[in-house]
Amino acid sequence: MRPLPVSTPAERAAIGRRLRSTRQSKHLTIEQVASSTGLTKGFISRIERDLTSPSVSTLIQLCDVLGIDIGSLFASTDAQYVPLESAPKIDLGGVNAVERLVSPRREERVQVVRSRVGPGGNGGAEFYTVSAELDLVHVLEGAIRIAFTDAEWTLRAGDSLTFDGRQPHNWWADDTVGADLIWVLLPGSGTGPS
Repeated sequence: MRPLPVSTPAERAAIGRRLRSTRQSKHLTIEQVASSTGLTKGFISRIERDLTSPSVSTLIQLCDVLGIDIGSLFASTDAQYVPLESAPKIDLGGVNAVERLVSPRREERVQVVRSRVGPGGNGGAEFYTVSAELDLVHVLEGAIRIAFTDAEWTLRAGDSLTFDGRQPHNWWADDTVGADLIWVLLPGSGTGPS
């Protein structure tokens, strides 16, 4: 019987980079971590640059000092890619607008919608609300006017406006050029189109 070759992943788990980013996010220096663990600064630096593989007991020490679970060093990246071309079209009531959900359909923390609005497009005939504590609109191109019962703004390319989505509001695109918009809703409904 022939032995089976043991294959290793093309890229090893980059635990050093994860340790470094965690340390930096907690505003700790290598010296502070070294002092807390009894390890040398040079050894920690080599671990963070993935130049040496620490023992399990060393990893436990580092994770204890950094306040993280050792398993988080080996977890795969949680990322969901949504290409604009295949993002589902949705209907939020915009007139003369093509709206696409560019965040994952079931994402509950945030909902992001890309709206391409033709000249004169708008949010509909009446003021409306959305079930989001925070609504942010960012103008990529063109211009819009956004109004509330007590205030009004004109936004141009590069401008953003953040507000409570539960406040009655409406918007109107420029009559000549339209607008390209990004809407961010927090929290997201997490339902998206079926």
